[in-house]
Amino acid sequence: MEIISEYGTIFMVMAIIFGLYMTWGIGANDVANAMGTSVGSGAITVKQAIVIAAIFEFAGAFIAGGSVTATIRKGIIDPSAIAGSPELLVYGMLAALLAAAIWLMVASYRGWPVSTTHSIVGAIVGFAVAGIGMDAVNWGKIGQIVASWLVSPLIGGVIALVLMLSIRKLILNAENPFARAKTYGPFYVFLVGFIVSLVTMFKGLKHLKLEFSTAESFIAALVFGLVVAFIGRLMINRVQVDENADRDFHYASVEKAFVPMMIFTACAMAFAHGSNDVANGIGPLAAVISIVDSGGEVAQKAALPIWILLLGGVGIVVGLATMGWRVMATIGTKITELTPTRGYCATLAAATTVVLASKTGLPVSTTHIAVGAVMGVGLARGLGALDLRVIGNIVVSWVVTLPAGGILAAIFFFIFKGVFG
Repeated sequence: MEIISEYGTIFMVMAIIFGLYMTWGIGANDVANAMGTSVGSGAITVKQAIVIAAIFEFAGAFIAGGSVTATIRKGIIDPSAIAGSPELLVYGMLAALLAAAIWLMVASYRGWPVSTTHSIVGAIVGFAVAGIGMDAVNWGKIGQIVASWLVSPLIGGVIALVLMLSIRKLILNAENPFARAKTYGPFYVFLVGFIVSLVTMFKGLKHLKLEFSTAESFIAALVFGLVVAFIGRLMINRVQVDENADRDFHYASVEKAFVPMMIFTACAMAFAHGSNDVANGIGPLAAVISIVDSGGEVAQKAALPIWILLLGGVGIVVGLATMGWRVMATIGTKITELTPTRGYCATLAAATTVVLASKTGLPVSTTHIAVGAVMGVGLARGLGALDLRVIGNIVVSWVVTLPAGGILAAIFFFIFKGVFG
């Protein structure tokens, strides 16, 4: 307790700096995953992606991000063993933030799309093993995370493949693909509005004291989907046939018709990401602030003040703007060649998988889903359309994420313990 009162201000300043660093990493890596398909398909530019992310990540965080976050990430560790030594939890959370942030920076620099959730989980496990003991870790949860390396990309990939095949059958293989694109386009836009509003209803409105039943959620999502479909129809109707471009590429005009849909999906993914994952990076920050403010009380949950969400939002947008292009290039161009139709399928598949996971409790990662969805779209054209070397590197980076975060966090934990203890 004395250490908390003596160094409280220093701990808070460190937590804010490390929290900003961590959310910068989320922007450089995670948000780039959400935007990569839209940028890679040529539907929007990197600058437009940053503007969309800035607006919709913030909106997602404020409208649908929780005001209370489980600071001990998803029941990964039991902090009761160190309730009498709250400074150990402070060291651990600071170490976890710094470790996860450094790993995200390395991964982003290499262009590897890794899971920010798994980075912070690995870091927290590392500190828990080093500072509390093996028994403090919920190893069943770690097993679920390992299983998600297979489950996430598989579900995302299958949905993307089915969507791509439906577009091929209904639009691309028709006698007049452009007319078909205008006919079926609003239906595909409806799917975007419907799925993303379902994500929000299922996952994100608890802190606004809005609890909806499953039936109410579906009705609200249906209405929102129809409104978005109507707006989408107006935008698609403004797209004209480009005969010159069609001579070079038979489906050029069809792809142009899908650009408005990609803009919807980019906004949707940014909003869904903001509502679900912004608190990932600032959970440990909230834990440190809570312990210092309470004078050393260790709680499983801590209030998440608006200024911390704001801090997270700023870090994320700066991260995307400064280094996000590397991961966007991997997702958008290196795994397989994307066009607006393919990018649309991959993004919608990723959003759909998030909905399924949030309702069924499947342990999934947005990053892994996005990669799997892009692979599914590529598979629609055969295995040769995928760059297996790039995919191999990505899978290795996923496996390394947990131990990398854990080892770094254990090292930083002992450094902080030595400095302040």
